Amino acid sequence: MPRDPAVILREDRIRLTHMVESARRAVRIAMGLTAESLAADEVRMLAVIKSIEIVGEASTKVSEGTQQRVPAIDWQGVRQMRNRLIHGYDTIDPARVWDALAIDVPPLIEALEHALANWPGEHTPGA
Repeated sequence: MPRDPAVILREDRIRLTHMVESARRAVRIAMGLTAESLAADEVRMLAVIKSIEIVGEASTKVSEGTQQRVPAIDWQGVRQMRNRLIHGYDTIDPARVWDALAIDVPPLIEALEHALANWPGEHTPGA
């Protein structure tokens, strides 16, 4: 039995919200740090990694239709980063985590915010 498109949209909106919240959290955790100071701070590094993992995990639950509607997001790249962090937990390169945080996450946040602000059926004035 095909799933209700309204339910799929609602679930996708929730997943995109999880993604943007976790991406923002990763940035917030590392705010004011350098690549070196983040690498030296075990607790913050683990928190950033976990936040990026959540972004990737939530992305795996977004429907194909929404992925096609939001081409600004490198869906495969987001999933690959999550897989690398989860499965390569013992060989994580702090410099690569920093690069993802500094280079990949800001445009991802922007794309997610844009997608959510223009979500089908959402008409929130001033949003």
